Amino acid sequence: MRAGGHGMIRVLLAEDQELVRGAMAALLSLEPDIEVVAEVGRGDAVLPAALDAQPHVALLDIEMPGGDGISAAAQLRARQPGCRVLILTTFGRPGYLRRAMAAGASGFMLKDAPASELAVAIRRTVAGERVVDPQLAAQALTEGDTPLSSRETEVLAASADGSSVALVAKRLFLSEGTVRNHLSAAIQKLNANNRAEAARIAEEKGWL
Repeated sequence: MRAGGHGMIRVLLAEDQELVRGAMAALLSLEPDIEVVAEVGRGDAVLPAALDAQPHVALLDIEMPGGDGISAAAQLRARQPGCRVLILTTFGRPGYLRRAMAAGASGFMLKDAPASELAVAIRRTVAGERVVDPQLAAQALTEGDTPLSSRETEVLAASADGSSVALVAKRLFLSEGTVRNHLSAAIQKLNANNRAEAARIAEEKGWL
């Protein structure tokens, strides 16, 4: 990755909030061995920027316009396998951690981690280590996998915006009875009182 263990670690920074991105870039540039070579604010700008700047590590926010960080991580893994991915998020959702690792991310850090920790995480990622916020890792193990089937997840996600059963059925090419059955199963599995609460619980755990 770095010739003979020397040289600068090239970092791509993807974060949609300009102030946060600027602050992170400024803090990382104070590190003697880290250089921010690209900054983007959209998920769909990550791969083009990485192909252009050839970073060693991409720091990706999860929630961005134009595609989330987990999708961008999967694209980088396919097209730029030499670039390691460190996911940064304000959301400590265990489901996100599992999805990020499945997409090929090397690490997962919460945004409120101190800058010094982030620099250490970047160095460890380049060295080929997995870096996961310990609190989040413990949570992910406790929470376990989603209890929802893929179809229940799909129906719950489609109805999360308050759409009627009829509209969800039309959108997913299912019968209204099937949609009701899936929603009812999801509500039961998540110990929720209604589908809005079920969607909120599933979202908080990173299952939606």
